Amino acid sequence: MVKTIGNPLSWLGQGLSSAGRTVGDATGALSGEITEPPKVNALSEDDLRDALRKGYADFSRFRSDVMFLVLLYPIIGICLSLIAFHAALLPLLFPLGAGFLLLGPIVAIGLYEMSRQAETRDDVNWSAAFSVLRAENIGPVLVMALYLLALFVLWILAAMQIYAWTLGPEPPASVGGFLMDVVTTGPGWAMIIVGMGVGAVFAALVLAISLTAFPMLIDRRVGLTVAIGTSLNVIRKSPVTVAKWGFIVAVMMLLGTLPFFLGLIIVLPILGHATWYIYRAAVPRGQR
Repeated sequence: MVKTIGNPLSWLGQGLSSAGRTVGDATGALSGEITEPPKVNALSEDDLRDALRKGYADFSRFRSDVMFLVLLYPIIGICLSLIAFHAALLPLLFPLGAGFLLLGPIVAIGLYEMSRQAETRDDVNWSAAFSVLRAENIGPVLVMALYLLALFVLWILAAMQIYAWTLGPEPPASVGGFLMDVVTTGPGWAMIIVGMGVGAVFAALVLAISLTAFPMLIDRRVGLTVAIGTSLNVIRKSPVTVAKWGFIVAVMMLLGTLPFFLGLIIVLPILGHATWYIYRAAVPRGQR
């Protein structure tokens, strides 16, 4: 058969058809092939220590800090620059830093894939982090990411409202004045206490729904309901251990914000790889 050069309308039709199939595949994957949450194991403190040890080993092996330095720090730098030159944005400095707790599971998606592939291959490199975008189950992964992004936006809006109720609604006049108001006035301490309480609720919610959800979505053809249900089952099985893991994550993320969020380049990759091994300990291979 003689091939002819198509016209722009045919190209558009083919593109729309291909896009439609992709969207259809992603939408169909939301329900997944596995309809029942698998059995989960109880987590112990030894599992947490083992996950952190393996997470650090993967971090050292893959030099994930370099990847985060290239991909993440420019974004952090832009945010800090905007805040430095716009005093009105100063009240958002801490909420943005705390928001990394909410967005961490999204940022770590590529790290889960690297650790997953490293279980069966020795030649894993950074390209493995991006191969997750071509995964068959990418639809539920993206929807889950949108959920966490929505929670992040709600947290920022809540933080802005807390500031308006306490030290606001006027923007701070200067960095020094803002810091003095925060640590030396009643409204400033009220903002700290209420903000930490509300932030803890958001962080607990993200931990509950995503503890093992993202790794499971990458590892198996499951839907959102099964992935989130499995994460909740892990928490019900080991509430104290999961609470300790949440505390470890919160402390490490807090240390990672110092100085000027530079520590996140090390903390985020270690926690990301470690979370994969938390998932492996809770839902081992072969469990259904």
